Amino acid sequence: MSMNMPLEQDPEVHETPVAGVLPSDCVLAESVRHALDQYFETLDGQSSHDLYALVMNEVERPLLASVLERCGGNQSRAAALLGLNRATLRKKLRTHGLVGTNGNGAGE
Repeated sequence: MSMNMPLEQDPEVHETPVAGVLPSDCVLAESVRHALDQYFETLDGQSSHDLYALVMNEVERPLLASVLERCGGNQSRAAALLGLNRATLRKKLRTHGLVGTNGNGAGE
């Protein structure tokens, strides 16, 4: 992605995140399924609570970090790539500790 290219001309912003990147057997979905199977095995019959929040927290932070890194820290580009508005992205970055105190994307 060219950092000087306007967003509307950047093909990376307009590509479907999964299509053309993951094989048809959807490796990501299989990885999530495998991780959940292991999680349920470790529960050993005990009940689980807030599973949705647990999974979203485990997936969202590395997703945001990876996209932000790929976009060179440019939050507007990262938001466009994720299909989020910039304010929502910034809130999620703060929630996951991925925004530095000066407001840039360098929180790690």
